[in-house]
Amino acid sequence: MQRIHTASNLSNSLDALRKDGKRIGFVPTMGALHKGHLALIQQAAAANDIVVCSIFVNPAQFNDISDLNNYPRTLESDAAALQSVHCDMLFAPEVVEMYPNGPEQFEHTFGPIEQVMEGNHRPGHFSGMALVVDKLFKMVMPHRAYFGEKDFQQLAIVKLLAAKFHPNMEIVPCPTVREVDGLAMSSRNKLLSTIERAAAPKLYEVLLQINEQIYSAPIEEVRMKALAELNASPYIKTHYLEIVNSNTLQPLTSWQDPAPWRACVAALIADGSPTSKGVRIIDNFALKP
Repeated sequence: MQRIHTASNLSNSLDALRKDGKRIGFVPTMGALHKGHLALIQQAAAANDIVVCSIFVNPAQFNDISDLNNYPRTLESDAAALQSVHCDMLFAPEVVEMYPNGPEQFEHTFGPIEQVMEGNHRPGHFSGMALVVDKLFKMVMPHRAYFGEKDFQQLAIVKLLAAKFHPNMEIVPCPTVREVDGLAMSSRNKLLSTIERAAAPKLYEVLLQINEQIYSAPIEEVRMKALAELNASPYIKTHYLEIVNSNTLQPLTSWQDPAPWRACVAALIADGSPTSKGVRIIDNFALKP
């Protein structure tokens, strides 16, 4: 596996491959890789000649400096994991490579789809995410890019970004990979204490309960019951729980609203100990009427 740290070296390597007619698949990540990331690499490898994975902890998408500082950074073990699934190229730039002129703002906005859920709770997050993804797309110029459905709102915004600025690129959604107990795999899971790790699967459990209650009661009643179930845990502080249209991400008002539907949740998992600031976990589930 080739390890590259500058955009110029990346461009030189990929230009030569393109001239040979190679199809390039791309998996952008922030590192601390887990089986979910590796599944994206494997899916990319199955459909392309060359797979590029980027690892870059993007400061522009963190609105909490402590969250940025605490984000796990495990480049060497990540590189070994990528080699184990036959990734061809690792692009691991420094911050100055991505932002040579200092902090930047992404000028394009995405309308109502970025104003709900994560957009409501993490101001500036999607602008920072879109900024770096757009930069990476311009550097890699892949034929296909792969994103997990766990970050479903991010995926929706990346699709809009690609349609507007990179219309020749295919965005490939990939199913959420879960632990045996249902917890969605996430780099942040490494930060959970033993107590927090035991509490975290409750999010997925409640999403499944919502799916079982479709049509059994009005949407708001189902949502509030699920919210109460989550908040009954002393270790869970729910930031939001929404039942939305999967295409617009706007809340449903009735079970008669157009499908497809999705239940989305975000919560802080914290064990209350003096040393724990808690870990923010998100999840979602495609509802099946």
